[in-house]
Amino acid sequence: MKRFFALSRTTHGVLDIATPGFCALLCLGSFPQWQTILLSLFTAFAAYTAIYALNDLVGIAVDREKFAGGINVGYSVEASDMRYPLAQKVLSYRDGLLWFAGWFALALIGSHLLNPAIIIILVTAAILEVVYCLLLKITYLRTLVSGLVKSCGPIAAVFVVDRHPSLYLLVLIFAWVFFWEIGGQNVPADWNDTVEDRRVNAKTIPIYFGTKRAGLIVVSALGLTVIIGMLLPTVSPLHLGWPYLLASTVVGFVLLLKPAYQLYRLQEGCRAATLFDNASYYPLAQLAIMSILVIIK
Repeated sequence: MKRFFALSRTTHGVLDIATPGFCALLCLGSFPQWQTILLSLFTAFAAYTAIYALNDLVGIAVDREKFAGGINVGYSVEASDMRYPLAQKVLSYRDGLLWFAGWFALALIGSHLLNPAIIIILVTAAILEVVYCLLLKITYLRTLVSGLVKSCGPIAAVFVVDRHPSLYLLVLIFAWVFFWEIGGQNVPADWNDTVEDRRVNAKTIPIYFGTKRAGLIVVSALGLTVIIGMLLPTVSPLHLGWPYLLASTVVGFVLLLKPAYQLYRLQEGCRAATLFDNASYYPLAQLAIMSILVIIK
């Protein structure tokens, strides 16, 4: 099973589930019924497992070319020796495809039970993921597509607890996740893979703009993430007040802004990996803050 979990980056996928969990609590202002929580967790796990596997299935040829000279050390939340199992030929394409299809089917079923509208979001995420992979050698603007893909999960979570959410709520959550993904995940990951990406003439932000401008993009995107995060209480039925603002700002500074500034200042590849790691825990920290506030209120 390790090969399959490596294909789906399961450790990272589990962390990603915190983002829709936080957004659901934010919008509802309380914990949903336990049946909804369990079904939502299962559906989210299935969806993230499938979409991450799809990334490697679509990009298998390029991955094998990229990592012909070896795979870099990676970052702690994805540092398994079996990373990219298809490219390393420790997992067959057929088995990977069946793994994806099974989990995607389960995600579709779960989505239908939660809210049929979520099926559209799930299918859209899968299509965007394919587009993202195919743009690797074409344009650095693919990073914008990654922001769209990562926003699909939190938007879907909103529709679990609110079948008719306001446009303002959706735009705010979308922007928050979008900039976090670009500054804290996508660009740092590409930065960490610069050597491998150059082998295939990939078009990424660190390669196209250089490390200095890429660092500025990271700092700007994560600065916007923290600022937008301060506006999130305006869409919650809870009166979150200064306790949330203070806790959220501290978490944003420690996990996002501080490592982002260090990356910009030092421009070292290891700093990109550190930022990626720290940013991966940002949604989980937000979920913990929101859970505590929901419980005490």
